[in-house]
Amino acid sequence: MSVAVVLFTADLRLHDHPPLRAALASSDEVVPLFVRDSAIEAAGFGAPNRLAFLADCLRDLDAGLRERGGRLVVRSGDVVEEVGRIVAETGAADVHLAAGVSAYARRREERLRAALEAGGQRLHVHDGVITAVVPGAVTPAASDHFAVFTPYFRRWSAEGVREAFAAPRAVPVPDGPGSEALPARGEVSGVSEGLAEGGERQARTRLAAWLRHGLAAYEEGHDDLSGDGTSRLSPYLHFGTLSPVELVHRARAAGGAGAEAFVRQLCWRDFHHQVLAARPAASRQDYRTRHDHWRSGAEAADDIEAWRQGRTGYPVVDAAMRQLHHEGWMHNRGRLLTAGFLTKTLYVDWRIGARYFLDLLVDGDVADNQLNWQWMAGTGTDSRPNRVLNPVTQGKRYDPDGDYVRRWVPELAAVSGPSVHEPWKLRGAGHDRPDYPRPVVELADGLSRFRRARGLD
Repeated sequence: MSVAVVLFTADLRLHDHPPLRAALASSDEVVPLFVRDSAIEAAGFGAPNRLAFLADCLRDLDAGLRERGGRLVVRSGDVVEEVGRIVAETGAADVHLAAGVSAYARRREERLRAALEAGGQRLHVHDGVITAVVPGAVTPAASDHFAVFTPYFRRWSAEGVREAFAAPRAVPVPDGPGSEALPARGEVSGVSEGLAEGGERQARTRLAAWLRHGLAAYEEGHDDLSGDGTSRLSPYLHFGTLSPVELVHRARAAGGAGAEAFVRQLCWRDFHHQVLAARPAASRQDYRTRHDHWRSGAEAADDIEAWRQGRTGYPVVDAAMRQLHHEGWMHNRGRLLTAGFLTKTLYVDWRIGARYFLDLLVDGDVADNQLNWQWMAGTGTDSRPNRVLNPVTQGKRYDPDGDYVRRWVPELAAVSGPSVHEPWKLRGAGHDRPDYPRPVVELADGLSRFRRARGLD
């Protein structure tokens, strides 16, 4: 009997899974394999929140496979070595894998292909699994990628998106290959208390509820911090328990302004992936350098720590950072405000903030995280690289009643209305709050320092 291996990576689902579909169509039996990659954990990307969420996803994937007569095989170690062992144990002739965009994913594909070809096997890399439109499928006339979102969005919108496939009815798996015990969330320490549950079933339940009750109001409500009109589907997209192709089709089928705004956000995700695919170094280097001399060392240490702990004295910034600590997730408007505050008001290197986010975010995706940080730092694709978001005015605009701040900054629970965004104005006359800090920097001083550093004054 012919055997193929399907190597799962950031595509932990059964619905709309081209590698699994192709393997089942061409082979009698399939080995669904996930390798707990030692290189990823050694590089510091094995953050507790993502490891816990991953454990949920793997258990759910195994359960779905067992319902179809199969099972998930889990191994730990070097990906190429473990795939080689499975191939040797089963006599598999083909290995199927979803294409990645990061430099590491590309090296993994190259190593796998070389090792398999040396042994007479074949590697099949499938596009259109992790993004809706394949990176590089649409390009401008004079470049290998789009560096500005709006023209990319126009071309992306006109590009056909492949059909979404149903989950297979049966997945026959050979008896031979052994598996490690599935990891469990409870085995991971340091997990955020409010971390969401992972897995494809949970993802599809959330998606169904979002399409019924959230999508129509998305355009007008997605920036509302207290109302939280976001989909909260980003962790499921990151781990691939939801297909971006399916999301585009289902949102477009629903129609309306909310659906259009949501699809635009899915396009932003594809945009960042196509930038990283073309410029892998952007994960660690300025995409467009501004020749910054960021504050560092002792000069910035206290400010960085205040930012990390949600103790900057700017309530909406602190609220967002505390949400991150509790949930391992942050509202998108909060991500913009906290990143802009660190890089422009405090003038601290975007890489410090991006690394901290990756340590906590359950949806910590290299493409989205690093390039969103660069966008806010003005070193990325933003056409207005020197824009500075004022956390006070932004707080009043997107949390006008102060409910978001009062939820996450209990020291200010007694302050009513928009005044919660300027607590220092209420000091004295019985309003002292020794448990909440004064601002780490005056906004005017931070702006002046940033403008001088960028040569704008």
